[in-house]
Amino acid sequence: MTTQTTTEVTLEPTAPAARPQGPSVHMRALITWLAIFPLVSIGMLLLGPIMEPLHPVLRALILTAFVVPTAVYFVVPRLMAGHGAVSRKAVERAAQRAARKSA
Repeated sequence: MTTQTTTEVTLEPTAPAARPQGPSVHMRALITWLAIFPLVSIGMLLLGPIMEPLHPVLRALILTAFVVPTAVYFVVPRLMAGHGAVSRKAVERAAQRAARKSA
């Protein structure tokens, strides 16, 4: 005869790890638009004459095949990093102003 023993593990709540707040959904939408609009404009200028005889849906397919990966893998991450750097500097400046006022 075998006996099974169960042990109960109670986890105490821990404080969440301190993470910087990401940009709001509105800021992410703006950053994405800032990446997509120039890429689509440049793509239309460069590929427009070549794709003129093609059906509009096929043109859109080819254009988005270039624009979306470029935006997702290269442009948006760099814009997000730039936004993070600007946000951090703004927070640091605000903290310095608050420290000067309280001193």
